[in-house]
Amino acid sequence: MSVIANGETVPTEFPCTLEQFLVRRGLLPRSVVVEHNGEAVAPSEFAERPIRPGDRLEIVRIVAGG
Repeated sequence: MSVIANGETVPTEFPCTLEQFLVRRGLLPRSVVVEHNGEAVAPSEFAERPIRPGDRLEIVRIVAGG
């Protein structure tokens, strides 16, 4: 089973929360902004937000400049 992340099909083990998905992909949950099925998700909700097969995620890394 899989989800669509940034337009790519990503095989995923379920059940899975958004936070678990990010960690499995090597992303720090506090370093990204996520849209789940068209809805922006607050970082405080990542650990509780379940993802399901076929869900669509848009993940953007936060980058600080200097």
